[in-house]
Amino acid sequence: MPYDASEDLAGLATEVLAQQPIGHGVFIAVVGPSGAGKDTLLNLSREMLHNRSAGVETHFARRVITRAADASAEDHDTMDEAAFAAAEAEGAFSVTWRAHGLSYGLPAEIDRIIADGGVVVANGSRAALAAISERFENVVVVQVTAPRDILAERLASRGRETRADILSRLERATLVADLPGSVIVENTGDAEEAARKLVAVIEKAAARAALSGLV
Repeated sequence: MPYDASEDLAGLATEVLAQQPIGHGVFIAVVGPSGAGKDTLLNLSREMLHNRSAGVETHFARRVITRAADASAEDHDTMDEAAFAAAEAEGAFSVTWRAHGLSYGLPAEIDRIIADGGVVVANGSRAALAAISERFENVVVVQVTAPRDILAERLASRGRETRADILSRLERATLVADLPGSVIVENTGDAEEAARKLVAVIEKAAARAALSGLV
C-alpha cells in the first residue's frame, strides 16, 4: 500500500496552528500593584459599557484563584491547589500563572472569544504578561497605578496583610518600564474618571477588532 503523507501533513498543520498566537480579537490585560484599584475600575467600566454596543463581543473574564472567597477582595472563582492542577491538566484554562504563593487561571472560553474577533478584558498580572503575549496576537496592557502613600493606605484599610506584607508589596509597586505602547491609568482621585479612560481603551480595542474581522 503506497505511503499517504496527507495525514502526517494534516497533523503537522494542526500542530503548527496550535502554536500560533490566537488572533482576530484583542486581549486587554489590566495590571498594577495591589491597592491601585484595578477591580474598582474593571467593575465601573463594565457598568459603563453595559448599555453600549460596538458590534463586537466584549467579555470581562473572571479569574480562578487558589484563594478563599473574600468580600473585601476580588470577586473570583475559587479552587484548591489539587483541583486547580487537575483543571489545568485537562485544559480548562487559557493562561495560568503563579504569584504570591497562589495559582491563577483564566478560563479557556476566552480563546473562542478572541478567535471570533471579540475583546476580552481581564485583571492580569505582570507575572503573566509573557504567557499572555504568547497566547494572543493582539494584546493591550493597561497599567493602573497610584502613589505609594495611597497604595499603603488602601492596603492597610483592607486589614488582610501584616505591615511586613504591605511593605513587600510596596517594594514591587513599580511600573513595568519595558512595555512600549502600554496605557497608564493613574487612579488617585475620581475613580469614575479613571474608569472612563479604561472604557476608552476598550472601545478602541473593539473598533480594532471590528476592522480585523473585515480583513
